[in-house]
Amino acid sequence: MEENIVYRMPLIGDAAPAFTAKTTQGDINFPSDYEGKWVILFSHPADFTPVCTTEFMTFASMADEFKALNTELVGLSVDSLYAHIAWLRRIQEIEWKNFKNVEVKFPLIEDIKMDVSKLYGMIQPSQSTTQAVRAVFVIDPKGIIRTILYYPLSTGRNFDEIKRIILALQKADKDACATPADWRPGEDVIVPTAGSCGVAKERMESKVDDQYCLDWFMCFRRESK
Repeated sequence: MEENIVYRMPLIGDAAPAFTAKTTQGDINFPSDYEGKWVILFSHPADFTPVCTTEFMTFASMADEFKALNTELVGLSVDSLYAHIAWLRRIQEIEWKNFKNVEVKFPLIEDIKMDVSKLYGMIQPSQSTTQAVRAVFVIDPKGIIRTILYYPLSTGRNFDEIKRIILALQKADKDACATPADWRPGEDVIVPTAGSCGVAKERMESKVDDQYCLDWFMCFRRESK
């Protein structure tokens, strides 16, 4: 009788679960091969499907933008390596929007046994027992999960938002701040909430040029445009 293994889905703040896998770019040891880099690990339901095709064309076209942010892309589906290769070759022949001759150079993981998909909670039985949902894990240079996004099988991802998340996380880490709703680079950021009444009063009365408060708990730092 086969033993039922219960997998705990990794959470924000957890170390990214480690695994080795075959990919379209050779074998990888994850996340150790990406130490010192940000990583976007994402899954898709199946090769040769229209939504996934548009996503891969978009990701591939943005690969250099992500590299400029010290960020690598790693894809996954439960299809075979041969199916992956055939599909990626076909993608190069498809024209969509302003995309043409798109070459996918980032690794696409073969996960036929669904080992990695289960490890990361990408298989959700109420959606499908044989396909990974559209999951996105943003992992920092220390191998810690910083963001998790899940999309249903039918909905393509918002790639501007995925890039914005990387920019916001890097900004928060660099300057010890938080970013408000819809933040974009160059816009004002939020300074950490005051930890005492004294600090709150000082902030409200502060005349520092680059800082202003809307209330004791809500202070911003001006950024150069």
